[in-house]
Amino acid sequence: MSAEPRMVEVRRKVLKQNDILAGELRQRFHRAGVCVVSLVSSPGSGKTAFLEKTLSLMRPTHRVAALVGDLATENDADRLRRSQAPVRQIVTGTVCHLEAEMVRKALEGWNLEELDFLFIENVGNLVCPSSYDLGEELRLVLLSVTEGEDKPLKYPTIFNTADVAVITKIDLAAAVEFDWTAALANIQAVRPGMTVLQVSAKTGEGLDRWQRLLESRRTLSA
Repeated sequence: MSAEPRMVEVRRKVLKQNDILAGELRQRFHRAGVCVVSLVSSPGSGKTAFLEKTLSLMRPTHRVAALVGDLATENDADRLRRSQAPVRQIVTGTVCHLEAEMVRKALEGWNLEELDFLFIENVGNLVCPSSYDLGEELRLVLLSVTEGEDKPLKYPTIFNTADVAVITKIDLAAAVEFDWTAALANIQAVRPGMTVLQVSAKTGEGLDRWQRLLESRRTLSA
């Protein structure tokens, strides 16, 4: 007898349990008045640099914190701590994505009512994170100009489960001959009407629009 039906059933149970925990987290976040934003991308998209810049920009006027997932090291958390915001690392071991239970455990001892924004940086992966709700209010999918224009077509599920697409490293667009028309068309083909931001963590270009978007979401969730 094939083991496939059994594997499918186990996966369904895991996802169902995760959805239940994510729903509980979402209610908890709502009660605390904290806006939770998750970030997903492939490795090397500039996700950590983008988040570090975001924390540094927001910290003077908002109460911000971050959780960051990685398979083995705390390197990303160390980078994010340079923003002077509270940061906790989630080491997943062999698991290639964050799950709601991991987030719940990582939040132990934190008073969420003392936060305006909580950012969750997922493990670098464009496949598994699409299936796991973390209780976030806003999910970003990041795509760097160095990755090419066809990422949305190759990984449509992650774009369909995200709220905003962020094209990063735009200061390198000319050097890598990035085709803006094709990239934007591919995003809209997969997710019509999706909000797209174009940013450079290095130069700061586009971060003002990103900050305004965050502030508008905070106003809605308050």
